Amino acid sequence: MNSAGSYATGLKAWPRGLRPLRCSLDSVWNDGYDKKLIVNRKKIYCWTIGIITAAIAIAAAFYFDEPVWSLIRQHQNRGLYNFMRNVSRFGDWPSHIALGLLLLGIAWIRRSRNWARIFLAMLIAMALAGVAGHVIKRAVPRARPSVKSELHWGGPRFSTKYHSFPSGHVGASTAFFGVLLIARRRVGLACLPIPILIGFSRMYIGAHYLSDVVCAAVLGFLCALVVAYFLLLQIGDRQSEIKNARPPAPG
Repeated sequence: MNSAGSYATGLKAWPRGLRPLRCSLDSVWNDGYDKKLIVNRKKIYCWTIGIITAAIAIAAAFYFDEPVWSLIRQHQNRGLYNFMRNVSRFGDWPSHIALGLLLLGIAWIRRSRNWARIFLAMLIAMALAGVAGHVIKRAVPRARPSVKSELHWGGPRFSTKYHSFPSGHVGASTAFFGVLLIARRRVGLACLPIPILIGFSRMYIGAHYLSDVVCAAVLGFLCALVVAYFLLLQIGDRQSEIKNARPPAPG
């Protein structure tokens, strides 16, 4: 017996007065199932495009490491070097922590739970990116461009201070503002030039190669995605379910 026949047989088993209800429930179920399939396909498509884009960006960054560093050295001047040095100094994680705690305090005083959760997620994502970057930096002792001629991989004088892969500044800043980009797209886009400028400053002063910056940005955004998923999306969905589950107030 085909599916249509089995469905008709199953429908006849219902009382005549309840058959329209069975048809309505089946229609709602099928519509919901179709919507879930569409959402899952969109997620798979977005993840596939994102992974391919990140892989191409990383491969291109490694390929252009030396040309970009050579171009920067040819166009360095003292005024711009001092400016980029200050950008790099204030773009480290202590400044991001201070900014995040300040914003978190303001949101707490104004009793804005949504913004407080966003700022807390920004701080956690930055911490996660910092830990991951430090572990990778110890595992991959790549010399910075400015000390490449003086130190060698794994040498006795080679400490993590001179390791360049990945950029801790860029990873922390990208994770910090990446959460903001996911949660509030317009505000995040407005703040996007900050990690970009920090990344360029790190390359300009000879602290990192292009691939160090690009890989750190990918790592930071991955940390932002993970933290945003668990602290923003999951908690938000649970709160909506609890709110919808509450019985309506008596009129």
